[in-house]
Amino acid sequence: MDIGEVVQETGIPASSLRYYEELGLISSHARKGLRRQYPSAVVETLRFILLAQSAGFSLAEIKELTLPLPQGKASLKRELLQQKSQDIAIQIRRLQAIKKGLDHAAVCPASNHFECPSFLALLRKAGRQTLSINQK
Repeated sequence: MDIGEVVQETGIPASSLRYYEELGLISSHARKGLRRQYPSAVVETLRFILLAQSAGFSLAEIKELTLPLPQGKASLKRELLQQKSQDIAIQIRRLQAIKKGLDHAAVCPASNHFECPSFLALLRKAGRQTLSINQK
């Protein structure tokens, strides 16, 4: 696939494709004139990169996450996927506590939120979760 076709198929700018190639996340297999040519499997790899980034993986972590296999395919390090899944679960619990506190604050009948026992309890819970995340 021509670099322009990859850009059109994925929506990823050519500059990003060149950067991903520089990092070793993807590779072109030829040039047609000055334009890079990629195997069609690069689209799947790029979609994985986008998914991994949306899950919070950095590009360096994405490179570490993949294990090269023959025929240009890759496998993923399952232990790193599991760790990220656990990190996301912790973040979800933290965000749920924050949402609960905000929902309560929006309808709390207390004249001052910081005098409301329910709101203060939610603040303590959110604070404990934030501390445990920051200590990792």
